[in-house]
Amino acid sequence: MKGGILIGAGIALILIGFLLVLIGTLISAFGEGDVEGGGVIMIGPIPIVFGTGRGATLAMVLAVILMALWVIGALLMRRG
Repeated sequence: MKGGILIGAGIALILIGFLLVLIGTLISAFGEGDVEGGGVIMIGPIPIVFGTGRGATLAMVLAVILMALWVIGALLMRRG
């Protein structure tokens, strides 16, 4: 029943993501400080990076690493 485990893990990750967004919103609403953000959208092996500050740089590096891993995985799967 590996499919059930993966579905449960996916739902848990979505709920954790919602909680993190809620906590971040509350902290920025009641706290003082600058708000920075960013993200990465992976469309196949092509990363689209957006954001401000140092987080965008880190996201870009991680996106390049993910892209390289995707290409290596695709080549290994092709060899059989």
